Formats: sequence, C-alpha cells, structure tokens
Amino acid sequence: MKVTVPFPEGWMETVRAGDVLELTGTLYTARDAAHQRILEAVEAGEKLPLNLQNQVIFYCGPCPAGPGRVIGPLGPTTSARMDPYVEMMFRQGMAASIGKGDRADYVAELCRKYKRLYLLGVGGAAALCAESVKAVEEIAYPDLGTESIKRYTVEGFKVVVGIDTQGRTIQEENIARYRRR
Repeated sequence: MKVTVPFPEGWMETVRAGDVLELTGTLYTARDAAHQRILEAVEAGEKLPLNLQNQVIFYCGPCPAGPGRVIGPLGPTTSARMDPYVEMMFRQGMAASIGKGDRADYVAELCRKYKRLYLLGVGGAAALCAESVKAVEEIAYPDLGTESIKRYTVEGFKVVVGIDTQGRTIQEENIARYRRR
C-alpha cells in the first residue's frame, strides 16, 4: 500500500499488523542519544529541535554518502533500545517509528492507547534502503555524528506494520494464523 508521510488524518487506524507499506514523503532519524536529548529538552520545558506532531521517526545511523550519492547505506537499528522513550515520543506527537526487532510488551499497549504504529524496516538491505532516500538534511545535534537528527525525503521506502493502532503485533498475528493451519 502506498502512503504519504506525514500520514493523512485517520489513516493509521486503517492498517493492520503485517501490512506492507511504501512510504513517500518525510522521515526523521533518531537513535538512543538523540532520544535522550529530546527527553532532557522535554523535562526542561525547552523547545524541541523539530515538531514531532504526526512525524515518523526512523531508528537508524546511516553510513556516509559515497560519490554521487545522497546517503550511504542505511538500515534500521534495534528498536528495543528506544522502548523507554516511546511514550514520551508519542506524547510529543510522533505518529510512528521504524526499526527492527521485537519491542517490549508495553509498547504494543502504548500503540493501542495513543493510536500509533511501529513499523519494521528492511534489515540486511541497507544499500537498497538508501535508494529510496532522495534528500537528506541534518536538523539537530550535529555533535552526535551519524546519530544526529536528520530529515530524509523518501520515495517508495518499504516497511511492514509491526504493531498496529489496536496493539496487535505481527508476531501474534502470524502465530495465530499458523495455529489455525
């Protein structure tokens, strides 16, 4: 299913765990260190370096761009490291995150509570993922290097819905389907 990001109003509740999406529009990158700085800014009542309202955060740290390239290979980072920050990011307006791997059990409940998504990136295909990135701009925390917050303009960036707005996970859906067989 092709969709533009930021997501259209009400769209997130139409997708289910396991749906394959092709994203076109804007993604922001943020990993552990950037999430910690965002948390510190929120706790201090400071203005955030980006408006998280309805935005998608991609957990990745890209490689430097080679000659003639917008970005180097990039792939999803293990999402569990960002689990402690999920509720804070949802409260700031984050619509979805993209990463790899399972999340803590409470993340599915937070997705249901806030009507948000967890999307699974394509692991092991970092060079292929980079082909979907059309432009890159560093937004905040340049001292963090590859972990700085960047804005990506993407076209046809493929992900799978890992947790939907009902709190259903792709793992639970697949286990139930296989048991029925």
